Amino acid sequence: DIIEGDALKVDFEALAGGPVRIIANLPYNVGTQLLVNWLLPGLWPPFWQSMTLMFQREVGLRIVAGADDDHYGRLGVLCGWRTKARLAFDVPPQAFTPPPKVTSTVVHLEPVEAPIPCSPAVLEKVTQAAFGQRRKMLRQSLKPLGGEALLAKAGIDPQRRAETLTVEEFCRLANCL
Repeated sequence: DIIEGDALKVDFEALAGGPVRIIANLPYNVGTQLLVNWLLPGLWPPFWQSMTLMFQREVGLRIVAGADDDHYGRLGVLCGWRTKARLAFDVPPQAFTPPPKVTSTVVHLEPVEAPIPCSPAVLEKVTQAAFGQRRKMLRQSLKPLGGEALLAKAGIDPQRRAETLTVEEFCRLANCL
């Protein structure tokens, strides 16, 4: 079925009448937001069985990144929490007309059946604060959310930086908040 409209406003869950596999070359300006929308529905497992999506290579690297990886950030945490994500292959600029100035990459994501229990909205808030000031220690970047008291409650050293925390530790922070 072809549905004409703004993909950011379509209620995909209402359209799903059976198994859904999302396969898309997403527009780079809204691709990340669409991915986050599909990752953070209230009910889990989601309406989709898998997603095979094309992004700029740097975004793809962020999606599959884990703790202590240079590309690790909010997307890596959210995708690592609810999916198994892997890079499938790169697409060179010459594959498009006109060729873009960047290499693209295809990422394949499959939902994790039972992710760590955690509020999507709170996890998003924690990751935004933690990675919003990337080079700061967590005691400083998480100050608006409780800073050292929150970190102590979660059992996390306040001198660590966001990129060193695992997905499980981010979920622990969100659950303590």
